[in-house]
Amino acid sequence: MEKTYLQEIEIPPCMIGTWAWGSGANGSKMVFGKTYSEEQLKDTFEKALDMGFTMWDTAEVYGMGNAERILGKCIAGKDDVLISTKHFPQKKFKEGAMEKSLEESCKRLGIKAPDLYWIHLPNNLTQNVEAGIKLLKAGKIKKLGVSNFSLDEIKKADEMLKAAGFRLAAVQNHFSLLSNPKKQSKIIEWCQENKVVFFSYMVLEQGALSGHYDEKRHFPLFSMRGLTFGKSKFKKIRQLLAYEKELAKKYKTDSSQIPVAWAIAKGTVPIIGLTKEKYAIQLAEAIRISLSEEEIRRLEQLAEESGVVIKGSWEP
Repeated sequence: MEKTYLQEIEIPPCMIGTWAWGSGANGSKMVFGKTYSEEQLKDTFEKALDMGFTMWDTAEVYGMGNAERILGKCIAGKDDVLISTKHFPQKKFKEGAMEKSLEESCKRLGIKAPDLYWIHLPNNLTQNVEAGIKLLKAGKIKKLGVSNFSLDEIKKADEMLKAAGFRLAAVQNHFSLLSNPKKQSKIIEWCQENKVVFFSYMVLEQGALSGHYDEKRHFPLFSMRGLTFGKSKFKKIRQLLAYEKELAKKYKTDSSQIPVAWAIAKGTVPIIGLTKEKYAIQLAEAIRISLSEEEIRRLEQLAEESGVVIKGSWEP
C-alpha cells in the first residue's frame, strides 16, 4: 500500500472518528442509540494506538463538546497523536466566532493547536476561509481543511489559501457505497491531482454496511440512524450485504471491513468510528485487504441496483 501524506506528514491509511463518543445533543445516544463508558472508550483508544492508528478526528458539535473532552483525556501526555477537529459555522457569520470556537476546542482537548482544523460547512465561505487564514498566520492551527464542500467551493477555498501563501490540506466529505459515490469522483480526482487528502466519512453508513445489522436486526428505533435507515432499506441492500459477507469470508475478516477496503481502494482515507477494542483489531485487518477491480465493480453495481442513496440533512 502506498504511503499517504498530509502535506509533509505521513498519516495512517485510516483516521479514527469520535462521533459516537460522548452523550448530549448530537451525541452517541441521540445519533446511534447507544452510549459507551469513558473507560471503554479509553481502552479502545489505547488499542487503536497500539495498532498504529495515530490520527483522530472529532468536532465541537459531537456531543456538543463531550467527544473532544473524552478524547482530550485519552491523549493527555502523548505526543505521537495527530488531532483533527472542526468549527461548525452558523448561517450568519460572526467575526471572531471561529477563533473562540478553536480556543474552546483546544481547552477541551488539552492541546495548543490542532494538527488539522476544519470548516465543517460551506456557510459564509469567504469570511470563514479568511478567518481560517488568520488562524494559520497566527500559528493557532497547523493546517486547514474543508468539509461538506462542493468541488467549486473547494477550488475557491484553495485559491484563497494559495493567495495567502498557504495550501488547502484536506477535504472531508460523505463517501460510501450508498452515498452516490460517482458524485464525489471528480472531487477525489481533483484532490489527487493537487495533493490534497480526501477523508471519507460515513463509509459504513453509521453501521448499515457493517454486516452487523439487517432487516431483522436493525438500528435502535429512537435514534437518528434508526429513523433514517429503516427496515425497508435493509431489505433493498440485502444482496450487497450478502456479497460483503462473501468477500469477508474470502479475506478472513469481518464484513464491516469490506466497505473500508473499498474506500481505501478508491483513493480516500476513511474515517472510522471505534467504540470497542475488537473494532480496532478488525480495522487493522482491513488496511491489508486489496480488493480486485472486479470485486470493486460488483460492490458498486449491487449498491447502485439497490436504489438506496443516503444523504445527510446537512449535506448540500
